[in-house]
Amino acid sequence: MKVLIHGALGRMGQAVAAVLDANGVSHVGVDARAEENSGVLAHISQCREDVDCVIDFSSHLATADVAAFAEDRGVPVVFAATGQTEAEMARIRRCAEKVPVLKSGNLCVGVALLCHLAREAARALPGADIEIVEAHHNQKADVPSGTALMLAEAVRAERPHMKNVVGRHENGKREPEEIGIHSLRLGSVVGRHEVHFALAGQEITLRHDAFDRTLFAQGALAAAQFLMGRAPGLYDMEDLIHG
Repeated sequence: MKVLIHGALGRMGQAVAAVLDANGVSHVGVDARAEENSGVLAHISQCREDVDCVIDFSSHLATADVAAFAEDRGVPVVFAATGQTEAEMARIRRCAEKVPVLKSGNLCVGVALLCHLAREAARALPGADIEIVEAHHNQKADVPSGTALMLAEAVRAERPHMKNVVGRHENGKREPEEIGIHSLRLGSVVGRHEVHFALAGQEITLRHDAFDRTLFAQGALAAAQFLMGRAPGLYDMEDLIHG
Protein backbone atom coordinates (compact mmCIF):
# COMPACT_ATOMS: atom_id res chain seq x y z
CA MET A 1 0.00 0.00 0.00
CA LYS A 2 1.13 3.53 -0.79
CA VAL A 3 -0.44 6.46 1.03
CA LEU A 4 -0.64 10.13 0.10
CA ILE A 5 -0.38 12.23 3.27
CA HIS A 6 -2.14 15.55 2.73
CA GLY A 7 -0.87 18.06 5.28
CA ALA A 8 2.44 16.24 5.52
CA LEU A 9 4.35 19.07 7.24
CA GLY A 10 1.90 19.54 10.10
CA ARG A 11 2.16 17.88 13.50
CA MET A 12 -0.24 15.11 12.56
CA GLY A 13 1.14 14.69 9.05
CA GLN A 14 4.61 14.08 10.48
CA ALA A 15 3.19 11.66 13.06
CA VAL A 16 1.40 9.73 10.30
CA ALA A 17 4.63 9.53 8.27
CA ALA A 18 6.47 8.13 11.28
CA VAL A 19 3.80 5.47 11.85
CA LEU A 20 3.77 4.51 8.16
CA ASP A 21 7.56 4.21 8.18
CA ALA A 22 7.43 2.04 11.30
CA ASN A 23 4.96 -0.26 9.55
CA GLY A 24 6.82 -0.43 6.25
CA VAL A 25 4.16 1.55 4.34
CA SER A 26 5.43 3.83 1.58
CA HIS A 27 4.05 7.35 1.28
CA VAL A 28 4.20 10.65 -0.57
CA GLY A 29 3.67 14.01 1.10
CA VAL A 30 1.68 17.06 0.06
CA ASP A 31 1.55 20.35 1.95
CA ALA A 32 0.77 23.91 0.88
CA ARG A 33 3.75 25.08 2.97
CA ALA A 34 6.23 22.93 1.03
CA GLU A 35 9.34 24.61 -0.33
CA GLU A 36 11.06 23.68 -3.59
CA ASN A 37 13.25 20.56 -3.36
CA SER A 38 11.82 19.71 0.07
CA GLY A 39 10.61 16.31 -1.10
CA VAL A 40 7.02 17.35 -0.36
CA LEU A 41 4.62 18.52 -3.07
CA ALA A 42 2.91 21.88 -2.70
CA HIS A 43 -0.45 20.83 -4.16
CA ILE A 44 -2.24 17.53 -4.47
CA SER A 45 -2.72 18.04 -8.22
CA GLN A 46 1.07 17.73 -8.62
CA CYS A 47 1.08 14.10 -7.51
CA ARG A 48 1.92 11.83 -10.43
CA GLU A 49 2.58 8.69 -8.41
CA ASP A 50 0.12 5.85 -8.04
CA VAL A 51 -1.30 5.84 -4.52
CA ASP A 52 -3.79 3.53 -2.84
CA CYS A 53 -5.30 5.90 -0.29
CA VAL A 54 -5.28 9.53 0.86
CA ILE A 55 -5.01 10.54 4.51
CA ASP A 56 -5.94 14.20 4.91
CA PHE A 57 -4.77 15.99 8.04
CA SER A 58 -4.50 19.44 6.42
CA SER A 59 -7.43 21.88 6.65
CA HIS A 60 -11.12 21.82 5.86
CA LEU A 61 -10.33 24.42 3.18
CA ALA A 62 -8.71 21.66 1.11
CA THR A 63 -11.81 19.42 1.17
CA ALA A 64 -12.78 20.02 -2.46
CA ASP A 65 -9.24 19.45 -3.80
CA VAL A 66 -8.80 16.23 -1.81
CA ALA A 67 -12.22 14.93 -2.82
CA ALA A 68 -11.58 15.68 -6.51
CA PHE A 69 -8.23 13.88 -6.40
CA ALA A 70 -9.74 10.80 -4.74
CA GLU A 71 -12.56 10.67 -7.26
CA ASP A 72 -10.22 11.14 -10.22
CA ARG A 73 -7.86 8.39 -9.02
CA GLY A 74 -10.62 6.14 -7.69
CA VAL A 75 -8.90 5.77 -4.32
CA PRO A 76 -10.26 5.81 -0.76
CA VAL A 77 -9.76 8.86 1.43
CA VAL A 78 -9.57 9.38 5.18
CA PHE A 79 -10.78 12.88 6.05
CA ALA A 80 -9.21 13.61 9.44
CA ALA A 81 -9.14 17.42 9.23
CA THR A 82 -11.95 19.13 11.15
CA GLY A 83 -13.98 22.33 10.94
CA GLN A 84 -15.86 21.57 7.70
CA THR A 85 -18.71 23.85 6.68
CA GLU A 86 -22.06 22.41 5.59
CA ALA A 87 -21.01 22.85 1.97
CA GLU A 88 -17.73 21.02 2.60
CA MET A 89 -19.54 18.18 4.35
CA ALA A 90 -21.87 17.94 1.36
CA ARG A 91 -18.78 17.66 -0.87
CA ILE A 92 -17.49 14.80 1.29
CA ARG A 93 -20.84 13.01 0.99
CA ARG A 94 -20.74 13.36 -2.80
CA CYS A 95 -17.22 11.97 -2.81
CA ALA A 96 -18.44 8.98 -0.78
CA GLU A 97 -20.89 8.14 -3.58
CA LYS A 98 -17.88 7.33 -5.79
CA VAL A 99 -15.13 6.07 -3.46
CA PRO A 100 -14.96 4.74 0.12
CA VAL A 101 -14.56 7.62 2.58
CA LEU A 102 -13.94 7.58 6.32
CA LYS A 103 -14.70 10.91 7.99
CA SER A 104 -14.01 11.40 11.67
CA GLY A 105 -13.20 14.30 13.95
CA ASN A 106 -10.98 11.92 15.91
CA LEU A 107 -9.30 8.71 14.75
CA CYS A 108 -8.52 7.34 18.22
CA VAL A 109 -10.31 4.09 19.11
CA GLY A 110 -10.60 5.26 22.72
CA VAL A 111 -12.54 8.33 21.60
CA ALA A 112 -14.85 6.15 19.52
CA LEU A 113 -15.58 4.25 22.73
CA LEU A 114 -16.13 7.55 24.58
CA CYS A 115 -18.74 8.55 21.98
CA HIS A 116 -20.46 5.19 22.42
CA LEU A 117 -20.55 5.60 26.20
CA ALA A 118 -21.84 9.18 25.89
CA ARG A 119 -24.74 7.95 23.78
CA GLU A 120 -25.50 5.20 26.29
CA ALA A 121 -25.44 7.68 29.17
CA ALA A 122 -27.71 10.09 27.31
CA ARG A 123 -30.23 7.28 26.88
CA ALA A 124 -29.97 6.08 30.49
CA LEU A 125 -30.12 9.59 31.99
CA PRO A 126 -32.82 11.43 30.00
CA GLY A 127 -33.13 14.29 32.50
CA ALA A 128 -29.45 15.02 32.98
CA ASP A 129 -27.78 18.34 32.24
CA ILE A 130 -24.95 17.65 29.78
CA GLU A 131 -21.74 19.66 29.42
CA ILE A 132 -18.70 18.89 27.26
CA VAL A 133 -15.24 20.27 28.09
CA GLU A 134 -12.33 19.87 25.66
CA ALA A 135 -8.70 20.95 25.94
CA HIS A 136 -5.99 21.14 23.26
CA HIS A 137 -2.66 22.81 22.57
CA ASN A 138 -2.58 26.57 22.10
CA GLN A 139 -2.05 26.36 18.32
CA LYS A 140 -5.22 24.44 17.50
CA ALA A 141 -7.23 26.42 14.97
CA ASP A 142 -10.81 25.13 15.26
CA VAL A 143 -13.10 25.79 18.23
CA PRO A 144 -14.78 23.70 19.42
CA SER A 145 -12.80 20.59 18.52
CA GLY A 146 -14.15 18.10 16.03
CA THR A 147 -14.18 15.53 18.82
CA ALA A 148 -16.38 17.73 21.02
CA LEU A 149 -18.83 18.01 18.14
CA MET A 150 -18.73 14.23 17.66
CA LEU A 151 -19.61 13.79 21.33
CA ALA A 152 -22.50 16.25 21.00
CA GLU A 153 -23.76 14.31 17.98
CA ALA A 154 -23.59 11.09 20.00
CA VAL A 155 -25.76 12.69 22.70
CA ARG A 156 -28.27 13.99 20.15
CA ALA A 157 -28.61 10.52 18.70
CA GLU A 158 -30.60 9.78 21.88
CA ARG A 159 -31.83 13.32 22.65
CA PRO A 160 -32.40 14.93 19.24
CA HIS A 161 -34.02 18.09 20.61
CA MET A 162 -30.86 19.21 22.39
CA LYS A 163 -28.83 22.07 20.91
CA ASN A 164 -25.17 23.05 21.17
CA VAL A 165 -24.32 26.13 23.21
CA VAL A 166 -20.66 26.94 22.56
CA GLY A 167 -18.77 29.01 25.13
CA ARG A 168 -21.69 30.02 27.34
CA HIS A 169 -21.40 33.67 28.37
CA GLU A 170 -23.30 36.49 30.07
CA ASN A 171 -25.95 35.95 32.73
CA GLY A 172 -28.93 33.67 32.55
CA LYS A 173 -30.13 30.27 33.63
CA ARG A 174 -29.16 27.12 31.82
CA GLU A 175 -31.87 25.84 29.48
CA PRO A 176 -32.79 22.15 29.93
CA GLU A 177 -32.09 21.17 26.31
CA GLU A 178 -28.60 22.66 26.08
CA ILE A 179 -25.38 20.79 25.43
CA GLY A 180 -22.76 23.19 26.78
CA ILE A 181 -19.42 22.97 24.96
CA HIS A 182 -16.35 24.63 26.47
CA SER A 183 -12.89 24.85 24.90
CA LEU A 184 -9.52 25.26 26.61
CA ARG A 185 -6.30 26.02 24.70
CA LEU A 186 -3.29 25.29 26.87
CA GLY A 187 0.42 24.85 26.13
CA SER A 188 1.11 21.54 24.42
CA VAL A 189 -1.97 19.58 25.54
CA VAL A 190 -2.55 16.83 22.96
CA GLY A 191 -6.22 16.27 23.70
CA ARG A 192 -8.60 15.94 26.65
CA HIS A 193 -12.36 15.46 26.43
CA GLU A 194 -14.89 15.24 29.24
CA VAL A 195 -18.65 14.70 29.11
CA HIS A 196 -20.52 15.61 32.30
CA PHE A 197 -23.99 14.27 33.09
CA ALA A 198 -25.53 16.00 36.13
CA LEU A 199 -28.70 15.05 37.98
CA ALA A 200 -30.01 16.14 41.35
CA GLY A 201 -27.51 14.90 43.91
CA GLN A 202 -25.10 13.18 41.51
CA GLU A 203 -22.81 13.66 38.54
CA ILE A 204 -21.27 11.19 36.11
CA THR A 205 -18.17 12.21 34.13
CA LEU A 206 -16.76 10.37 31.12
CA ARG A 207 -13.22 11.37 30.18
CA HIS A 208 -10.55 10.53 27.64
CA ASP A 209 -6.97 11.84 27.67
CA ALA A 210 -4.61 11.57 24.72
CA PHE A 211 -0.94 11.91 25.63
CA ASP A 212 0.69 11.21 22.26
CA ARG A 213 -0.31 12.09 18.69
CA THR A 214 0.85 8.63 17.67
CA LEU A 215 -2.60 7.40 18.78
CA PHE A 216 -4.27 9.39 16.02
CA ALA A 217 -1.64 8.45 13.45
CA GLN A 218 -2.13 4.76 14.24
CA GLY A 219 -5.87 5.28 13.88
CA ALA A 220 -5.32 6.92 10.50
CA LEU A 221 -3.37 3.89 9.27
CA ALA A 222 -6.07 1.56 10.62
CA ALA A 223 -8.71 3.66 8.83
CA ALA A 224 -6.80 3.51 5.54
CA GLN A 225 -6.42 -0.27 5.84
CA PHE A 226 -10.11 -0.59 6.71
CA LEU A 227 -11.12 1.23 3.51
CA MET A 228 -9.10 -1.02 1.20
CA GLY A 229 -11.52 -3.03 -0.92
CA ARG A 230 -14.63 -1.41 0.57
CA ALA A 231 -17.58 -0.29 -1.50
CA PRO A 232 -18.10 3.45 -1.95
CA GLY A 233 -19.80 4.95 1.08
CA LEU A 234 -19.33 7.20 4.07
CA TYR A 235 -17.79 5.34 7.01
CA ASP A 236 -16.80 6.38 10.52
CA MET A 237 -14.79 5.01 13.44
CA GLU A 238 -17.73 3.00 14.73
CA ASP A 239 -17.72 1.10 11.42
CA LEU A 240 -14.01 0.45 11.85
CA ILE A 241 -14.45 -0.83 15.40
CA HIS A 242 -17.21 -3.21 14.39
CA GLY A 243 -15.39 -4.31 11.25
